Amino acid sequence: MTYLAATKPYVLAADIGTTSTKTLLIDRDGVVKASHSIEYPLHTPAADRAEQDPQQIFDAVVQGINAVMSKLGIRAEEVLCVSFSSAMHSIIAVDREAIPLTPCITWADNRSASYAEQLKISGLGQQIYARTGTPIHPMSPLLKLMWFRDNRPELVSQTHKFIGIKEFVFAKLFGRFVIDHSLASATGLFNLERLDWDEEALRLAGVTRDQLSELVPTTFRLEGLSPEHASAMGLAADTPFVVGASDGVLANLGVGAFEPGVVAVTIGTSGAVRRVVSKPQTDPEGKLFCYALTENFWVVGGPINNGGIVFRWIRDQVATQEAEEARRQGIDPYDHLTELASEVPAGSDGLLFLPLLSGERAPYWNANARGVYFGLSLSHQKKHMVRAALEGVMFSIHAVAASLERLMGPASEIRASGGFARSEFWRQMMADMIGTTVTVPDSIESSGVGAALLGLLAMGEIKDLSHAHNWIQVGKAHEVNESDYRIYKQLTSIYSNVYHQLKDQFDAITAFQQQHLTSPQT
Repeated sequence: MTYLAATKPYVLAADIGTTSTKTLLIDRDGVVKASHSIEYPLHTPAADRAEQDPQQIFDAVVQGINAVMSKLGIRAEEVLCVSFSSAMHSIIAVDREAIPLTPCITWADNRSASYAEQLKISGLGQQIYARTGTPIHPMSPLLKLMWFRDNRPELVSQTHKFIGIKEFVFAKLFGRFVIDHSLASATGLFNLERLDWDEEALRLAGVTRDQLSELVPTTFRLEGLSPEHASAMGLAADTPFVVGASDGVLANLGVGAFEPGVVAVTIGTSGAVRRVVSKPQTDPEGKLFCYALTENFWVVGGPINNGGIVFRWIRDQVATQEAEEARRQGIDPYDHLTELASEVPAGSDGLLFLPLLSGERAPYWNANARGVYFGLSLSHQKKHMVRAALEGVMFSIHAVAASLERLMGPASEIRASGGFARSEFWRQMMADMIGTTVTVPDSIESSGVGAALLGLLAMGEIKDLSHAHNWIQVGKAHEVNESDYRIYKQLTSIYSNVYHQLKDQFDAITAFQQQHLTSPQT
């Protein structure tokens, strides 16, 4: 052990998510010694809007770091660095002092849906996707900027920088606008081969490179924390902050899913399926993303909009009475609803749920998609509706996994992470749905663990990311239940057919919603 390792035994990882920021204190052996999570709301003032208050998220980062330092009484000089993970695709217009001119517009915002459709029809979208690796969808900052270009031109001219939520945090802490290659590769504005802003994408977005942040590697370090912020977080002012990467690519690192054939599946608020490649690779059908971690570590996969947020909707809107009864008994409502769903056989007695409550990304890339119960009959009970909703999320995961298999061959193993990985019921359902063994690492906080590993690399404490093998232990394996697999295989084609037959009607109902719901300007 080096002197530095002896005196600075901890890495802090801040994982900025869509609904919460999780802060982890991790030791040199990869053990999570303390964690803290702070939630914040997602505002949806109209059907096509999904926004957040950037100051609330910044405060969650500061408070979260302070909380994990305080829980174990960690001294400031014991922290080697703070390393970051962040959700992708957010955008905030700010002035020169990093004061927001807009809310934080998240990946779930669909106001630019018509622009995505125009790019797809023109063929220009496929060309941009091939260079940038970001599918053409309203989640993409490219599309969001196109919307601002036409709908808020005065805002564009007043804006000093268009930045994401992690860039906002760094601007507040260090007075510097930087974006790592990983998050940049999720903007639709970044050329994967040149590792630079794509000039044609910039022209299309109506912004200059001066209105975007400075591009830096994921291992880039920021130093010079103000005494005020250092005190608020319980850190030393000279503590290095490692810029880090996106939560998706870090999740693969954090579960050790970077060997051939190993697939990472993360389900939090949303979800994603990802595999690692050594150089940029895009999908001829445009269904999958390609995002960077390091020069030789790229992740190909697809995200879904509707993961744990579907379970939350079921809890709050469908099974409210059951959830409240569980709370009165001191039981976690999610555990109770999962137990309720387990009383129903695989396939929910012929009830399907398309969980497209906030549109969908991979593999459909359709912002107008909407949720549907299909096959509902008088024999179905609320417990069927709960199970069908959970199965619906897995049908969405299966659809992305099938696209990855088409491009890269079959998977040998799935590594599960995110909030859903706590549920043995959901993990087994995934194995049975996809037909592949599902394993669970000892820590399901994959993005935070991945950020900590990247922090060690940035500080020169490890030679490469293969050190992840020393950190990650795989726990229980869920083997495929063949009878349930056969049921899900039969229903998969029905699920897909229902979506495709309703596609035009999704467009129609979305137009109706937009006509009859007020859409205030940002």
